Amino acid sequence: MMAKLDLDPALVSRARELARRAGQPVVDLARSHTTVSVERAVLRLAGVTGADPDGIPWVNRLVDAVVDEVGLEHGVALPVFDALAREGLPAGDLTLLAQKAAAGSVRFGVPTGKAATAARKVASKATGAGLKAIDRRRAERDRLIKRFGDPKQRPWIYLIVATGDIYEDIPQAQAAARAGADVIAVIRSTGQSLLDYVPEGPTREGFAGTYATQENFRLMRAALDESSRELKRYVRLTNYASGLCMPEMATLAGLERLDMMLNDSMYGILFRDINPIRTFVDQRFSRQVHARAGIIINTGEDNYLTTADAVDEAHTVTVSQLLNEFFAHEAGLANWQLGLGHAFEINPEVPESFRLELAHALLARELFPDAPLKWMPPTKHMTGDVFRGNLLDGFFNLAGAMTGQGILLVGMMTEAVVTPWLSDRDIALQNVRYVLGAAGGLHEDFVPAPGGFIQQRANLVLAEAVRLLEKIEGDTLLQAIAEGTFGIMKRPADRGKGLAGVAKHADDYFNPATELLEAS
Repeated sequence: MMAKLDLDPALVSRARELARRAGQPVVDLARSHTTVSVERAVLRLAGVTGADPDGIPWVNRLVDAVVDEVGLEHGVALPVFDALAREGLPAGDLTLLAQKAAAGSVRFGVPTGKAATAARKVASKATGAGLKAIDRRRAERDRLIKRFGDPKQRPWIYLIVATGDIYEDIPQAQAAARAGADVIAVIRSTGQSLLDYVPEGPTREGFAGTYATQENFRLMRAALDESSRELKRYVRLTNYASGLCMPEMATLAGLERLDMMLNDSMYGILFRDINPIRTFVDQRFSRQVHARAGIIINTGEDNYLTTADAVDEAHTVTVSQLLNEFFAHEAGLANWQLGLGHAFEINPEVPESFRLELAHALLARELFPDAPLKWMPPTKHMTGDVFRGNLLDGFFNLAGAMTGQGILLVGMMTEAVVTPWLSDRDIALQNVRYVLGAAGGLHEDFVPAPGGFIQQRANLVLAEAVRLLEKIEGDTLLQAIAEGTFGIMKRPADRGKGLAGVAKHADDYFNPATELLEAS
C-alpha cells in the first residue's frame, strides 16, 4: 500500500519496539502460569466431551477433581493420564474417568519416574489427536474456499445475528448471506463471558444473543456451508473467544471450523472485570490455537471509544493495536489473521469529524498494511433518528472505502432503539452495497494533502501513542491497566473475576498442548 500519511519510519519502529518491551513481561507471566480454562482446553483436545445431568461439563468435573487433590500448578495432564492408566482405562475413555472422578471413585496424584514418562507419552498422543482434528478442519476450509471462492471485493461485509435461539439464528444468517454478507457473527448471550464453563448442546434461550456451544458452532457452520454452495462463495462464521473460557472457545472453534473469533487481549479485563493475569494467560493459549486453526482474530479497540472520547483518546486505540499485534505475533498468528479493531465513534457535532475519522482509519491502515482491519460502525452517538443514523452509517461506509479497510461491520440505523428486524438489515446492506459499488476503489485515488489536516492529525496521534507507550514501558502494562489507561476502567492485577483459577507453574508443570503448539 502506498504511504499516504508521511509517517516517520523511525517513530513507527520505535512504537513497535516499545510495544514489544511493554508486552514482553506479560508474555513471560503467561508462559509461567496456567488457568483452569487452559487445562480444560487441554482435556477437550484429548477428547473429553459432554455434561452431567445438571449441565456441568465433564471437563469441569475432571479438572475440579484434580485441583481438589493435587492443585493446578502441575497441570492436569499428568494426574489425569496417570489415573487413567491406574484405572485400566484406554486413552479414549477420559469422559468415563471424569464420571468416576465426579462420583469420588478415583484418586489423583502427580506421578514421578516411569509413571510420569508413560503419562506424558499418552497425554501427548491424545492431545495431538485433537490438534490433528483441527488441522483437518483447516484443510477443509482451504478446500472449500478453493471450490467456492472468496468474496470478490474488500472490505468483507460483516453482519450480526442475535436472536438467542440457534434455530432462529440459522435462517437469519442464511438470509443475510443471500443479501450480501460475507461474514456472519453470532452474538453471544449476555453474561456468558462470566460463566466458568461452556454450556453443552444446542440452545434456544439466550439473552440478546445465543449461547456459544460446540453444538451451536456445528449447526451454524453446517448451515453456512449450505449457503456457500448456494451462493458460490465461502461464507465465514464468527463467534467469541473471550471471557473466562477463552481457551476452550478457541479449541471448540478450531474443531468446528469457525473462521474468525473475537479475541482481544484486554477486553475481558476492562469491560468484564476479569482478572488481568487470568486474561493474559488465557489469551496466549487461545491465540496459539487460533494460529494452528487458521482463524482470524478480531480485537476490541472499538470498545474503548464507547466509554472514552474518540478524539482525546484516539492514541490509546493505536497503543492497544500495537500491543495486540505483538501478543498475536508472539503466539504465532500471521499478519493476515490480525483483524485489529477500530471504530467510527467521533461525535458528529465535532467540527471536521469526518476528516478526523479518515485520519484515524488511515493511520491504522498504514501502521498495519497486511492486516485485515475490522472497522466498526457508529454506536455511541446514534440518537434513535433512523434517517440521521442511516446517513451516519453511509459516512462510515465511505470512510471504510476511502481507507481500504478489510472487514466492515454493517451499521444499523436502529442502533440503540431496538434489536434490528430483518428489514432493517436489508436497508443497512443496501447502504453498504451502494457505497462500495459506487466508491469501493476510492482508496486507490484518495491521497491526503501533503502537510494538511489529515496528515497532521495522524502524525499527532502516532506521537501521542509513542509517549503513552514510553510511560507504559516504564510503569508496566499491568500498572497502566490498573490506572485506567484504556477505556477509563481501573483494573488492578490482584482483583477481578477468575483470579482463583490461576496458578504459577510448579517445576514439573506439563502441558502437552502447549508443547505441541510451540513445536509446530
